[in-house]
Amino acid sequence: MLPEWPDGTVAVLSTAAGPPHAIPVSTAVRSGDATIHLALALRRESLARLREDRRCALTVLAAGVAVTAHATAAVVEEGERVALVRLDVDSVQDHGQPTFEVEAGVRWHWTDPEAERADAELRSALRALG
Repeated sequence: MLPEWPDGTVAVLSTAAGPPHAIPVSTAVRSGDATIHLALALRRESLARLREDRRCALTVLAAGVAVTAHATAAVVEEGERVALVRLDVDSVQDHGQPTFEVEAGVRWHWTDPEAERADAELRSALRALG
């Protein structure tokens, strides 16, 4: 059901529990045909909203990929700084059209070597959950 996308792809997590709320996330890892894991800082409003209303959507735009995964979220592990969250995907909305192709997602890079190292460790932890 879910397509593959490259590590570090910027996706948009949309949550409910009030007016729609959307934030960019770069830790989303496809961990199965209908499962995604991602990390959210404990201070994030999105995390508080997911605790109140587990319904969410994750929009992924990358080379050859344009989908929104409609899901239910669950916190599976909580550390000092971040919560590891599993999205159980109910359906995938494919935004692909025969008249266009997404060539690339958002381009970004770490400017802090320590943040880059921590991100790599976090991705390894997310993959281990899958």
